[in-house]
Amino acid sequence: MATVAAALDFLVDRLPTPIGELLVVADAAGRLRAVDWADYEHRLNDLLRTLYRGREVRLRPAADPGGASTAFAAYFAGDLAAIDSLPVETGGTAFQKAVWQALRSIPCGRTITYRALAERAGRPAAIRAAGHANGSNPLSVVLPCHRVIGTDGTLTGYGGGLERKRWLLRHEGALRGPAAPGASG
Repeated sequence: MATVAAALDFLVDRLPTPIGELLVVADAAGRLRAVDWADYEHRLNDLLRTLYRGREVRLRPAADPGGASTAFAAYFAGDLAAIDSLPVETGGTAFQKAVWQALRSIPCGRTITYRALAERAGRPAAIRAAGHANGSNPLSVVLPCHRVIGTDGTLTGYGGGLERKRWLLRHEGALRGPAAPGASG
């Protein structure tokens, strides 16, 4: 008789930010499981189903799960280090996890290329695979996929949209100009 995997119960908070409502998903132990923008909530749900294949994922509204919402509010208010030590837990393959760990090692205010990301993940020839793993990152902002740019220095895709990427990079000091919604650069 096959056993049925237990459902995963996660807590979700909705946090207003200068660039849109942020969904913050954590487990009961306070570890972040996912972060995404409210206008991409369907993608968040799909990603959770993919990462935790074979398990039902249930999201229950909660205020400030594990203190993560407070940390994000501080980050958006200018305390850029506020999210650096948030505990995280993700599903995913070993390679995805290596890429996501490499993302977390990118210093605030800096950017790297996809090639450098692949190198940091231990597979320098896997540039496209690193890009794909970057795009599957369940913990936007905390695992700062917005800090990865094209080889020529251009701002390439970001799941939350290029305007948010531009804002985040300006907020962190990696781009010049004010970190205002709708600003171009």
